[in-house]
Amino acid sequence: MISSPNASSIRSDNSDLLDQSALSNLAQRLVEAAKRAGADAADAVAVRGVSHGVEVRDGKVEASERSEGDDVGLRVFVGQRQAVISTNDMSGDNAAALAERAVAMARVAPDDKYVGLADPDLLAKTFPNLDVLDPVVPSVGELERRAIEAEAAALAVKGVTKSGGASASTGIGGMVLVTSTGFHGSYLRSSHGVSMTAIVGDGTKMERDYDFSSALHASDLASPAAVGKLAGERTVARANPRKVATCKVPVVYDPRVSNSLVGHVIGAANGASVARKTTFLKDSLGKQLFGSNIIIIDDPLRVRGLRSQSFDAEGVATVKRAIIDEGVLTTWLLDCATARELGLQTTGHAHRGVSSSPSPGAYNLHMEAGDLSPEDLIADIKEGFYVTDLIGSGVNGVTGDYSRGAGGFWIENGKLTYAVSEITIAGHLFEMFKSLTPANDLSFKYGVNAPTVRVEGLTIAGR
Repeated sequence: MISSPNASSIRSDNSDLLDQSALSNLAQRLVEAAKRAGADAADAVAVRGVSHGVEVRDGKVEASERSEGDDVGLRVFVGQRQAVISTNDMSGDNAAALAERAVAMARVAPDDKYVGLADPDLLAKTFPNLDVLDPVVPSVGELERRAIEAEAAALAVKGVTKSGGASASTGIGGMVLVTSTGFHGSYLRSSHGVSMTAIVGDGTKMERDYDFSSALHASDLASPAAVGKLAGERTVARANPRKVATCKVPVVYDPRVSNSLVGHVIGAANGASVARKTTFLKDSLGKQLFGSNIIIIDDPLRVRGLRSQSFDAEGVATVKRAIIDEGVLTTWLLDCATARELGLQTTGHAHRGVSSSPSPGAYNLHMEAGDLSPEDLIADIKEGFYVTDLIGSGVNGVTGDYSRGAGGFWIENGKLTYAVSEITIAGHLFEMFKSLTPANDLSFKYGVNAPTVRVEGLTIAGR
């Protein structure tokens, strides 16, 4: 864990930054102005974002950037017509003018029988403390120290030839949501991050790798030295990669990339894609996709979860649920409009920005761990591929065809041997899901987490 910096390196007086009362008042005024202007219903979203990051190379600061701003969006309904308008101009009180413009836009918008606010019975009534805000903001000097420490640790690893750059960042972001049905909710979420990229070799034989840590609270952040050291060790291990011949073998995904398989499932289970019939899972609700040992959870209520929140962008209460339960797809991810289109009820997965209407999205996702250790998972593989890096986005969400550029290590007789690069992994997601086996090394490091996983019989396109 990262040690607590000296008090002198921390800017702790952030009362203005943490005070959302002005944003709340503005959102409330916008909703009231919309009703006066003729809207049948309305909601307003006010978003705050403040971030600061530094980049270091060869022990010197190359960049230091800070951004901050408040933005507000108003969504109005006139009958079954909807319009969204946004602004970042908070000067004066232009709520009435903004509301009148939005209502005028809605009156000429096309009818949409699915739009509307959430059913009041579904709105969040309680707001549990999810501990997502670290109120202490590190100073620029502390961010520089973290980045420099990470870089120094990587360069100290034998074999690392140069730095690809280190960075450290911090931020606070939040949202206020007010609806004409009486909902009023808000949250603030902090973030801390540190990363390092190291390089081995030079010219055409140059290889690079990285590590990073991100957390809501600085106390949960991995130490910069640990991040840098792991980045250096990963990079050295990738030196002098080979190519392999085209073949069909078991493929094992490192936790850095196994979470992408969870992402493919959840992306295909998005209700918006189902409604458009643009997902290969469109006929799979209630069907067995994985082995009975596979469970994929979406948990918006995880304490200190990177994406935790107790209500969605429509004010609907969020709940922990198994998207895949004992291998079966149990639900789509739905917002209100998508749910109405599919004849279902929202699952509380609405997300939105200030200039857009809601759309479905996930929160804290993870695949539950299996019983085997990573070593046992690969012990019986005579020849196979261990993936640590995926390149490109060659996954067709409509057909389920899978093709990704990749790098990693060749497996021989149950052991990782030499580094491998410039190959392609190909298969079909249906078949990959059926043969997937998870290891027991799940940890919560990202917004989407999975243990090491093994997938049988993928095609490796090599030399």
